[in-house]
Amino acid sequence: MGLPETMLAIDPEAPGGPEVLVPVSRPVPKPGRGEVLVKVAAAGVNRPEVMQRKGQYPPPPGAPSILGMEIAGKVVAVGEDVPREALGTPVCALIAGGAYAEYAVAPYGQCLPVPPAITMIEAAAIPETLFTVWSNVFERAYAMEGESILVHGGTSGIGTMAIHLANLFGLTIIVTAGSDDKCEAAKRIGADHAINYKTEDFVARVMEITAGKGVNIVLDMVGGDYVPRNLQCLAEEGRHVSIAVQRGMQATIPIFEIMRKRLVLTGSTLRPRSLEFKSLLADELHRTVWPLVAEGKLKPVIDATFPLADAAGAHARMESGEHVGKIVLTID
Repeated sequence: MGLPETMLAIDPEAPGGPEVLVPVSRPVPKPGRGEVLVKVAAAGVNRPEVMQRKGQYPPPPGAPSILGMEIAGKVVAVGEDVPREALGTPVCALIAGGAYAEYAVAPYGQCLPVPPAITMIEAAAIPETLFTVWSNVFERAYAMEGESILVHGGTSGIGTMAIHLANLFGLTIIVTAGSDDKCEAAKRIGADHAINYKTEDFVARVMEITAGKGVNIVLDMVGGDYVPRNLQCLAEEGRHVSIAVQRGMQATIPIFEIMRKRLVLTGSTLRPRSLEFKSLLADELHRTVWPLVAEGKLKPVIDATFPLADAAGAHARMESGEHVGKIVLTID
């Protein structure tokens, strides 16, 4: 196949700070049944990878120890049950691990074609946030045109993707952010309203914005003491979706309020879900959202790019909390 035997990858031997993210030599992986080998052009950087680097979020069983969950690049080898026509095609994919490398294996069912309307850097910034927002907001919370949603972390990768999808599918979106500058950035991206949670009571502001009705959906990546406050923001028949627990894994909730307003509390984690689930989700996205990507109507917000050798800088940027949108590693 003319492929090298080894590659550069970010595969820290022990947990630690960003400084443990140094390039090392690793064998080029081989695609198995239903898989493709991708020569990686770019890899998205995500908060779960920061947690994995710290030793707080181990990869799922069978996943590579090499960091990274989303890639964009060109298919250079295929495994059994994958059509040879896939060779040479540009793809992006959500994977369980292995993205911070020159080559990565991806399940073919989780690959999406990269259209000319977006760059490889943009393609690498899409899978994790798109899979997460779509599956939680539009499937678990069954968002419908004309409804309203509150999203915490409005300038994060998840937040900016939620803003784009809300606009494309007819939702009113309210976000929170940690500074006036970030609130202005969120509104420039397309948020209808942005609340500085450090200077304003987001519950009071949501009720003011919605004329006392509340929002239909809350997408929460904070957890802890935010949960009961989020429930105060919900309208009758509202849906609360938890996707992370940055402020704690426990919450005290008002059960009678849930009963009175007929609320739904749900949540999910995407990384440990089965190959079959992720492949079905990729197929749904290919049918419902990917035409918008191909038309150039859906593009991720890119905050910064770093070369693979400076993965430490990318993680330091994410941990600073100053980013707006996605951070991406580029691989020559």
